[in-house]
Amino acid sequence: MDAALVVGGTRFVGRHLVEHLLDHDYHVTLFNRGTHEDPFASHERVDHVQGDRSVKTDLQAAAMTVDYDAVFDVVAYHPEEVATATDVFADAEAYVYVSSGAAYGDEVVPKREDETGLEPCTPDQATDDSAATYGARKAAGDRAVFEAAAQGVRAMSVRPCVVYGPHDYTERTDYWLARVREHDRVLVPGDGTNVWHRVYAPDVAEAMRLVAERGDAGEAYNVGDRRLTTLREYVDLAADAMGTDVEVVTAGERELAAGGLAPTGFPLYRSYPHVMSTAKLARLGWESTPLSSAMLATADDHRESDRDGSEVGPDRSDEERVLGVLDTL
Repeated sequence: MDAALVVGGTRFVGRHLVEHLLDHDYHVTLFNRGTHEDPFASHERVDHVQGDRSVKTDLQAAAMTVDYDAVFDVVAYHPEEVATATDVFADAEAYVYVSSGAAYGDEVVPKREDETGLEPCTPDQATDDSAATYGARKAAGDRAVFEAAAQGVRAMSVRPCVVYGPHDYTERTDYWLARVREHDRVLVPGDGTNVWHRVYAPDVAEAMRLVAERGDAGEAYNVGDRRLTTLREYVDLAADAMGTDVEVVTAGERELAAGGLAPTGFPLYRSYPHVMSTAKLARLGWESTPLSSAMLATADDHRESDRDGSEVGPDRSDEERVLGVLDTL
């Protein structure tokens, strides 16, 4: 394979995918609406086709005019979009759908592709756009991939957990990077040992390419850092990457309530561990980036951006009230 059609490709995971494909000598065509700034606008090995992925005729026009071996579907958020894409691009050597670890419905540790149950998805959920139905819609997209593979399409799915890295517009990691940059005491919910599996964005990009080149039709592949970290360890990594020395202060639900806070109000907190097995992907030759290197690159991008995560986590004034209560205990 040396030609790829990327549906999306200009923001976060898609941007890393395009960079990775170019590094591996692919010619890339981007298919999107053109509503976001295009970092590849003048790249000689990147072509651009404007269209709406929810409009079948736009996809069909791209299929007829673009030279592609593999199709990477980064921005499919509804199962009907996946079903349409696998039909339109049925002749591709590979169709890779970006699903999510949120597709899993069973709370077990670890979650395995061929054992752990997926979220159900009702017809109403399938057309919804809210965060509450995200996992259900991604799971239904996985089932559309499996159905297409049963009809002879070489369609596959990758399931990343929480993604971090440069260009992360969710700002979940930026919140912690800003905290360790600006304060010498950082409040962490719970006892700091909660685990929510994360993955470095460039590693997701590599996983997508390897699945396209080596994966089996009708299979899903989990993507996550091979070494997991607790939230406290993640904050320590952030401090090391930012070159700061901070005191991590943990607080339970009762202490947090003193500031009107709850553990779930903090980015990357999850009460029950979310851990996904990555053994299946590793068998394709995939490896994850060392955590310190991944966080250093993430921190460098954070410094150059104006992101601070202030919209996705508690106000510092509320945290200060909690810290004050803890100091009196």
